[in-house]
Amino acid sequence: MADEKDVVEKTIAEDLVVTKYKMAGEIVNRILKQVVDKCIPEASVRAICEFGDQLLLEETNKVFKKEKELKKGIAFPTCISVNNCICHFSPLPSEQDYILKAGDVAKVDLGAHIDGFIAVVAHTIVVGISGKKVTGRKADAILAAHYASQAALRLLKSGNETYAITDAVQKVSESYKCKPVEGMLSHQLKQFKIDCEKTIIQNPNDAQKKEHEKFELDKHEVYAMDVLISTGEGVGKETDTRVSIYKKTDETYQLKLKASRMFYTEVKTKYGSMPFNLRYFEDETKAKMGANECVKYKLVEPFQVLYEKPSEFVAQYKFTVLLMPNGPHRITGLPFEPELYESENSITDPELKSLLNSSANPKAAKKKKKKSENAPPEPQRMEVEAAA
Repeated sequence: MADEKDVVEKTIAEDLVVTKYKMAGEIVNRILKQVVDKCIPEASVRAICEFGDQLLLEETNKVFKKEKELKKGIAFPTCISVNNCICHFSPLPSEQDYILKAGDVAKVDLGAHIDGFIAVVAHTIVVGISGKKVTGRKADAILAAHYASQAALRLLKSGNETYAITDAVQKVSESYKCKPVEGMLSHQLKQFKIDCEKTIIQNPNDAQKKEHEKFELDKHEVYAMDVLISTGEGVGKETDTRVSIYKKTDETYQLKLKASRMFYTEVKTKYGSMPFNLRYFEDETKAKMGANECVKYKLVEPFQVLYEKPSEFVAQYKFTVLLMPNGPHRITGLPFEPELYESENSITDPELKSLLNSSANPKAAKKKKKKSENAPPEPQRMEVEAAA
């Protein structure tokens, strides 16, 4: 992957690029479903994360077999962050595992790429509910995250400003007496780049408001829309949980330790600019040493494991969306089942309701309009498309 920077930028204006994004998206959706099915009481989070990563490698290896030079594989290692853990929990063999129990709010996050074209996804479930309705604060967080992600999807259109999405996510969260996790970013995606300059920020604090740029969305762009909603203050903090996921930066430095040089060479050749887990290295101790020196000199950056307060819950929905000339085209995400969740709160803001009741699928909208022209609108029930 050493020559990634020399590649002329390819966009979804090309059919082949769209095909590669969609292939990655289909793989990710299939694997997400299998990983979610493994999230049952008494299951090991580490074992499920390893299972997810193994599937990502196997499934991406099955496509474009004849093109030996074409890079493909994991774009984001499988993570399962439970309850008040916000993100990036994917423990190493030497670190403490987490065993799932009934009632846990589990966020599954993973991604794949084909030729550097990235599809990522995250989905939230409540473990082991078997037909029982989810109520209370768990339902609030999950419904808020789902509807906020749906509002974001409808606003991801060429010409719209990023802060329109920030504001909609904030308003939906407040409807359920929740808060978006402060400062979380959704990034534009490009070939071999998971965190481009254009970003959509959630719940920025005053300092972030001053620093964070507004951007205008443009056609043929691709975004990883990531919505994280908390029942608490929405401020993530690091604890003693060790980081396991890292990503190479564009910085350069002459490393001193032999272990660090070997680690960095392996990162460059095997993972390039894609995030990776220290679990992928044969010698975990040496990999940790190498990672520490590389972080010190900014050659790799850590994906911190963040937490809310212990009594709170965080829900997450992330999807990849292609900004096609006729509107947003979402390529990742599982169907959402609103009937499983019951909240005392709901969205009452007329503008938000109107936005959520509009179609997220530009082609389907025309057909729907013909069918429902004479049907009276339903004021309370928001049937929001699970996957556009």
